[in-house]
Amino acid sequence: MKAMVVTDEAAGTAGMKLMDRPEPAAAINDVVVQVRASGFVPTELEWPSTWTDRLGRDRTPSIPGHELAGVVAALGYGTTGVSVGQRVFGLADWHRDGTLAEHVAIEARNLAPLPGDVDFTVGASLPISGLTAWQGLFDHGRLRAGQSVLAHGAAGAVGSMVTQLAREAGAYVIGTGRAADRHRALDFGAHEFLDLDADGLEGVGGVDLVFDVIGGAVQKRSAGLIRAGGTLVSVVGPPEARPADGLAVDFVVECDRGQLTEIVQRVRDGRLRTNVGTVATLDDAVAALTPTERTTGKTIIQVP
Repeated sequence: MKAMVVTDEAAGTAGMKLMDRPEPAAAINDVVVQVRASGFVPTELEWPSTWTDRLGRDRTPSIPGHELAGVVAALGYGTTGVSVGQRVFGLADWHRDGTLAEHVAIEARNLAPLPGDVDFTVGASLPISGLTAWQGLFDHGRLRAGQSVLAHGAAGAVGSMVTQLAREAGAYVIGTGRAADRHRALDFGAHEFLDLDADGLEGVGGVDLVFDVIGGAVQKRSAGLIRAGGTLVSVVGPPEARPADGLAVDFVVECDRGQLTEIVQRVRDGRLRTNVGTVATLDDAVAALTPTERTTGKTIIQVP
């Protein structure tokens, strides 16, 4: 099968190559999925799990990509909950070969049904961004109606999901980003927008939850805005700053079939819009995944 492969950690995305690889076999409780669309996060190539297995052993050449939408092609022994020919989407294991390929082996529990009226490209754009936003807001941030949220990167793949889900939950959302992101962030539902290059964060006043996708100085300044009992949620590693009277949480997103089902239902009924940026084929993936200019939204690779 055709797959994007990486062998050299130092080379980054420039070291990605389209190669022929053996088709995966389904282990116990596994599913082999014919991939129709795959999402990719550029920081994957900085994750140890891209290069080593759970015991720390080198596992290159490895196939990156963890988000997928496709069709179940085969079942492993004992696999239940899905059937051959079913449309699915989900999140592949960090330590196994990923989804930038024609086929992927994945545990059945990491998949959810993809309704027939949701395009594969849309389905592949949802798992990491949607689950990160959902888990950060509700599982870790304990967001409630009437609270306020400072959503950094509100026009990005994760930030746009944070903005929409928080607003739907009854929160007041202040989005941040660069000046060029203003219209997009407001279009996704932010009540206000703050240009991080020009506006002072301190003018925001107190907020109940900060959802941080940036880190560094922005995170440190944001921590001081959190009201008593509030939460700083970070997806860029352990927080470097903590609110004076609140919680600071960092987490790694996990697949959850129930949450994926909730997310895709919101897409179907119009409550949630995905944020797809560049779309390319597997043959053109190298160029799409190594852009020379700043891009917005999720990059999706379609697999014919």
